[in-house]
Amino acid sequence: MNRRGFLATASGAVLAAPFLTRTTLAAEPRVRLRELYNNDMSFTEFATENEGIRVAIEGFMAPPLKADSSFYVLTNRPMAVCPFCSDAAEWPNDILAVYAQRVVNVIPFNVKIITRGTLSLGTYTDPELGFVSRVRLMDAVQERA
Repeated sequence: MNRRGFLATASGAVLAAPFLTRTTLAAEPRVRLRELYNNDMSFTEFATENEGIRVAIEGFMAPPLKADSSFYVLTNRPMAVCPFCSDAAEWPNDILAVYAQRVVNVIPFNVKIITRGTLSLGTYTDPELGFVSRVRLMDAVQERA
């Protein structure tokens, strides 16, 4: 390949990259926290049909329970303190436990983020933190909205 051919190929790849990323992200179902639960706190049809699937959810990062953690709580509205729950029966329908791929860079609690991860349902108690969740995102990544 000559220099012009290489530059043309490289330029095309750079120009196409944003569109490829958008197409890939568009394939993930987007959901709001309130769309995971019915009024009786059972899981919605969307939640049960998408369990084990990567989804994207907008919200706010609650202050982490401990430093250098790969865990945080995604909330529907900004919260200055973590909504730590002691029991699955008390689990609010507007928060979500998130287990990130790596240690989380804390984002201020009042900045909207998009979290993408694999949806997991059912009561789970984190062995390290003791945090009880009914729904969570696993292997998640986050970015500012």
